[in-house]
Amino acid sequence: MRTTLNLSDVLARAAKSRAAAEGRTFTSYLEEALREHLAREVPDDAPTPLPTYVPKNPGSLIDLDDRDAVWDALDKSA
Repeated sequence: MRTTLNLSDVLARAAKSRAAAEGRTFTSYLEEALREHLAREVPDDAPTPLPTYVPKNPGSLIDLDDRDAVWDALDKSA
């Protein structure tokens, strides 16, 4: 699946640097980190997960390469 993430420049550079040092791709590094995080035991007092985004007009298409268009669509859905 292709997705867009907004990471701080410092975090992205650190992750890319670590991935390169390990001889792997940025994507594989992030996938492993996310898998490890999701595999952790969830405490009983864990907060309720955020609701899933459901567009009000599912028929409308958004250019996911246009960051401003994505943010505009998210703002309109709130």
